[in-house]
Amino acid sequence: MRNDVGITRRQLLWAGAGIGAVGALAACSSGSGGSKDAAATGSASAQPRSGGTLKVGALGKASSVTRDPHGTQSNESDYLILSLIYDTLAVPGDRTNTAPRLAASWKPSDDLKTWRFTIADGAKFHDGTPVTADDVVFSLQRLRATPAGASRLPGIKPEGITAEDAKTVVLVSDYANADLPLLTRLTTFVVKKDTKDDQIAGAPGTGPFKLDWFRDGNARLVRNDDWYGGKVLLDAVEVRIFESPQAMANALLAGQIDVASNVGAVAARTAETRKDIQILRRPNDMAMPIVMRTADGPFADPKVREALRLAVDRDAMVKQVLSGYGTVGNDILGTGDPAFAKDVPQRKRDLAKAKQLLADAGFDTARTYDLITTEDISGLAESATLFATQAREAGVKINVVKQDSKIFWDATWLKAPLYTTYWGTNDSVVFFASKTMVSESGQNEAGWKEASFDEAYRKAIGAADQAERAKALHQLQEIEYASSGYLLWGMADGIDLAGSAVRDLPKLPGYGRVQLEKTWLAR
Repeated sequence: MRNDVGITRRQLLWAGAGIGAVGALAACSSGSGGSKDAAATGSASAQPRSGGTLKVGALGKASSVTRDPHGTQSNESDYLILSLIYDTLAVPGDRTNTAPRLAASWKPSDDLKTWRFTIADGAKFHDGTPVTADDVVFSLQRLRATPAGASRLPGIKPEGITAEDAKTVVLVSDYANADLPLLTRLTTFVVKKDTKDDQIAGAPGTGPFKLDWFRDGNARLVRNDDWYGGKVLLDAVEVRIFESPQAMANALLAGQIDVASNVGAVAARTAETRKDIQILRRPNDMAMPIVMRTADGPFADPKVREALRLAVDRDAMVKQVLSGYGTVGNDILGTGDPAFAKDVPQRKRDLAKAKQLLADAGFDTARTYDLITTEDISGLAESATLFATQAREAGVKINVVKQDSKIFWDATWLKAPLYTTYWGTNDSVVFFASKTMVSESGQNEAGWKEASFDEAYRKAIGAADQAERAKALHQLQEIEYASSGYLLWGMADGIDLAGSAVRDLPKLPGYGRVQLEKTWLAR
């Protein structure tokens, strides 16, 4: 989530996509997990009730706090707060990949280049002002003008965002895009037209909660009784910022907060003996790939990248870094997509072949190469350290450098030859292709430009015929597997801790995780 993490890196991270405040609930870990899950979903309690304040812990650093809904959120806590105040046009859905939110509906032209979005009836800002198409156009153009704007709304230029009438927004893409509505799930937060930059922090939103106060990254949000989306159950949500998963887990165990977000496997193990704590596990929720820059530098040669992919012991990474709370990856992002290519052969460790590829490429094994990482999320820095140990067995000497989050996202991300990244959303293959791998992507993490990949991407998003689309998606993944700059060794399970009174936490991934309007407290 680094968000965005946008989009910003963070916003992409958690919104897909997104920051993991409270997650999709799945089967718990071993032990007392079954009863804990029942409580989490509300099936073991009475009917939902109104009232109460939910105290949520989320990761972040005070030095990186931002309140701009279109800015770069390097804190999960910031994205959670913004997502409760400001609505996006669409959200992840229960039955479909993209469901209505501030936009009640959308319709494409026959050529899939022009899309019309209709604003939901009754949508208002927190000050009572109706939301108009002009507000949406202003917000999307402001989003498009950010440094990562091209990736946030790929294929859509500022002049391609217009208002047809008071309720209809028109988006025109440079190319056919059957997945364009998916883009509006991300960071299409809407503010009032002509909001000045120096007023953005206090700008009214349209979401289910309104800002009561904000201090040093912590915030209290109160229920918006006039929300167009339906009845909100909680009286308020208090978001507390924590700089480490362990500190957040300790606060949960001490009863200081009700939910601890993305605390990782270590905290889950600690909480397993506590009958008053729910352990919520989201299988294969987060990708933590290693990025190898392809545009230039020591990893530009595809033989070198393949050697590193063959040097990693994926099973050991999952067992040691994730304590088994995850699954082995195969260097293709988007494992949650129904179209994920499961027939692509699983890469396995082959040190002999890795050494041969390095020799064939003339790779300098006398040098030591920096692998830059952060401690933004549990296990990230540990994954870099273990990989460095494994790579040495193939003859590659790696020095792990831990950087402050703000420095990393400002100076390292998108630029360094070798670094870790993470995506707190198990989104579609197309999502990751559009954001991080097509040549024109503003967030092309590896600087990868591959004409055949771009062509397969265009075919996939522009295909109305499902068979043609499936064929293009498979080809796209084969190309990514063979030559991209990603080494995706595994997928981590998302793990949250929650107090026994918490009910009906969101079940959807990405942006869906922060939809707390139906969450309630049984006390």
